[in-house]
Amino acid sequence: MRGMVLAFLACCAALLGGCGHAPGYPANPILRPSEVTDFATLYRENCAACHGANGQNGPAMDLANPEYQALVDDATLRKWISGGMPGTEMPAFAQSEGGMLTDAQVNALISGMRKEWLKPDVFDGAAPPPYAQTQSGDPHRGQITYQSRCARCHEPASQQITNTDYLALVGNQALRTMIVAGRPDIGQPDWGHLGQGGRTGAPLSAQDVDNVVAYLASLRNPAQAANDAPMRPAATTSTGR
Repeated sequence: MRGMVLAFLACCAALLGGCGHAPGYPANPILRPSEVTDFATLYRENCAACHGANGQNGPAMDLANPEYQALVDDATLRKWISGGMPGTEMPAFAQSEGGMLTDAQVNALISGMRKEWLKPDVFDGAAPPPYAQTQSGDPHRGQITYQSRCARCHEPASQQITNTDYLALVGNQALRTMIVAGRPDIGQPDWGHLGQGGRTGAPLSAQDVDNVVAYLASLRNPAQAANDAPMRPAATTSTGR
């Protein structure tokens, strides 16, 4: 009996001394889904399926592209993550919009992307066309620009972005983002390198981008195009973009 009491006291002393934990209780308490704020976990469970395991090589925009991260401000990222992106398959993730993520989790995703993928001075002094399309473009001029600067790479069937099935899944803002920032993960050049080696190696102007987006939108189902009115730029945040 004396031996059992001593063993019990020894076990209690070990627990109180921090050398173990009570049976049936994990050393690290399991968090509720709404309490998870680790970027890697949130990204893997909510974003990786579409944007790629490391922000690249997914069917949707490569978030690890430093040019994309420099173009889009925090307020716009929050808008897309929270409420989804019209004209695309991007759903709403914020609880306030019917999703699963708290505001703190949305903010954790944004700050995590900035920490992992934002690179200062990525444009090296160049001024890219604006992220948001606020001006109407000319579809006819856009077709001419598309043929001279884009068509050569998009002629193969697997790359035909003029296909209406593809355009039905990609809104105007998503098209503009890919034209301006490129998609380095799949070899899509940015606005400054489109068509180099052709008749002109000059970067696309903001008006060129407006026109190409207008041309591609004109090929889309009219009912779908109606959902893609030009967006107004989000309020400037602390990122200064």
